[in-house]
Amino acid sequence: MIVPETLEKIANSAASLGALNEQALATLKKTWPDLRFTFCNDDDMPARLPPTLQRGNFNLYLVGGSEHCLSLTDDPLHAIGVVLACVEEN
Repeated sequence: MIVPETLEKIANSAASLGALNEQALATLKKTWPDLRFTFCNDDDMPARLPPTLQRGNFNLYLVGGSEHCLSLTDDPLHAIGVVLACVEEN
């Protein structure tokens, strides 16, 4: 479960780290060791699921782990991780 306050803290921390890269991911993992983190381009995310939280240069999506299989979810009660998806400027 990821409560909205934690998601805001994750977004604020990611924004303060600057570029989303392996070093930023390591920092997030160290701060929230019980959560899974990954990053990608927002273009790689499915259009059927809107982001849970949006920032200027990245969006956050929730990862669920029900039934031993990772998948995107919009349910924070089943969330075990976060995808940080970089938004490309057009």
